[in-house]
Amino acid sequence: MLLGILFIICSNYFGVQMPVFVKDTIDSIISKEKLDSFDSVLIISLKIGGIYMLLSLGKGFFLFLTRQSIIITSRLIEFDLKNEIYNQYQKLDYSFFKKNNTGDLMNRISEDVSQVRQYLGPGIMYTINLAVLFTMNFSKMIELNLQLTFYVLAPLPLMSFLIYKVSNKMNKLSGEVQREQSKLSTIIQETFSGIRVVKAYSRENEAKLKFNASAEEYKKRNMKLVMVNALFMPTIMFLIGLSTLLTIYLGGLLTYDKTISVGTIVAFMIIVNNLTWPFASVGWVTSIIQRAAASQERINEFLNEEPAITNPTDESFNFNGEIEFRNVSYTYPNSGIVAVKNLSFKIGKNETFAVIGRTGSGKSTILHLIMRQFDPTSGDIFIDGRNLKEINLNAFRKQTGVVPQDVFLFSDTIGNNIQFGLNERSITEEELIDITKKVHVYHNIEAFPDKFETLLGERGVNLSGGQKQRVSIARALIGQPKLLVLDDCLSAVDTETEEMILGNLKKDAVDRTTLIVSHRISSIRNAQKIIVLDNGTKIEEGSHDELTSKQGVYAEMYKKQLIEKENKND
Repeated sequence: MLLGILFIICSNYFGVQMPVFVKDTIDSIISKEKLDSFDSVLIISLKIGGIYMLLSLGKGFFLFLTRQSIIITSRLIEFDLKNEIYNQYQKLDYSFFKKNNTGDLMNRISEDVSQVRQYLGPGIMYTINLAVLFTMNFSKMIELNLQLTFYVLAPLPLMSFLIYKVSNKMNKLSGEVQREQSKLSTIIQETFSGIRVVKAYSRENEAKLKFNASAEEYKKRNMKLVMVNALFMPTIMFLIGLSTLLTIYLGGLLTYDKTISVGTIVAFMIIVNNLTWPFASVGWVTSIIQRAAASQERINEFLNEEPAITNPTDESFNFNGEIEFRNVSYTYPNSGIVAVKNLSFKIGKNETFAVIGRTGSGKSTILHLIMRQFDPTSGDIFIDGRNLKEINLNAFRKQTGVVPQDVFLFSDTIGNNIQFGLNERSITEEELIDITKKVHVYHNIEAFPDKFETLLGERGVNLSGGQKQRVSIARALIGQPKLLVLDDCLSAVDTETEEMILGNLKKDAVDRTTLIVSHRISSIRNAQKIIVLDNGTKIEEGSHDELTSKQGVYAEMYKKQLIEKENKND
């Protein structure tokens, strides 16, 4: 940036010498009564042209260096800023992404950063250029003639007032435009992500109307900004044109009493024209600055956001397999819903532990708390006898395999999606085949022409729900986790396949603690310990046989599901 400023000064130095050279040339030609011969005319013309060309080349060369330094620097800053925002997004906790929509997050890392880049590149370059050019030309004009300088620059205070007023207006409008663009991005992102639902309910027309309404609002706000720019530019041009007219008229009057020469008038005209674009660009630069200010303010909202969950230590941590909840409660801050209430239980080493309950009973919240996606409102969670808030969170998560209820697959190959669960170790194709066979998905993968190299669409759109769940389980198992967390991840699988998968998992569960959350008893009946939740409270606890013998809530659920299964078979 500093080099760019130096090159701007050098470029404008050559630019300022050009009108002075023209003045001296015109005055020297006018002062000669007549030229001696054609050769004299040719020599003078070549000399004038050659020197003027050298001055132009000097100006152009340093202008090139200016753009190479400032514009390239702005691109490098854009690169750094996007990485900084992306890294910040990665650091922020689960609750942040619950509060903010994806379209707005994407808009801030793309459109808002681009607006800031425009300021750091063209905005700074033209602003500094105007300051240097005006300073150099102003001092040169005073040197040539103080009186004419005063008249020529008379419209300047009015121009400064207009720039000030317009800047305030542009700042307000720019913020509105950026906010509306975020809304538009959100609508687009949601429509494309949920396109299957939109088409299934034939709501394309409603989606189109919603998009058009937002696009219309965005256009309306943008046109207000354009209108301010459109009125601003002609006003600047008019004031500069007025300066040119004053130069010709008043300069002409001053030549009568020989106060100034004709060459001086020409020099003033060239200087005023040299100032035309920099001053005319003030409106555009003002718009860039105001847009960048609004965008940087939006970026800073997230850059200044502190994650509620941070890793407390970098010391090594080796998970032995014990988890304990002591009087844990959690209330969702946005809705005020009490998801877990005074909950206590203990999972033993290498134990298969299950949680069952109706929808909204707090099952998934328990998993979020164990993975420390958020901290409990009250109570404590202990991992191997140590408080979860005190252990190396990154090390703990690396030793865990999680299969969420809402399965997510990347737009990548099936093989890469499974290997996403690896922790810094390579895997052979034989191991990959073995894992996929255990979760009963290998025969589906083998049916694809490209097998493990089959590219999945967005969110694994070309796989069925059951196939996606089984690929997700393979991803969790590939890293050989010490804690396996299954969050109702077999809901799209038939009971026969479910029993086969759970049987294979049981064989390999010798050195692994397993936590299963489900609303289907068939998924958890072989667990060593089961707790039943209702409205976030533990109402029953024990093994499958113990709970069925109690004739309580669990036994009632079991009877209902058996009847449903028999009806399906009939």
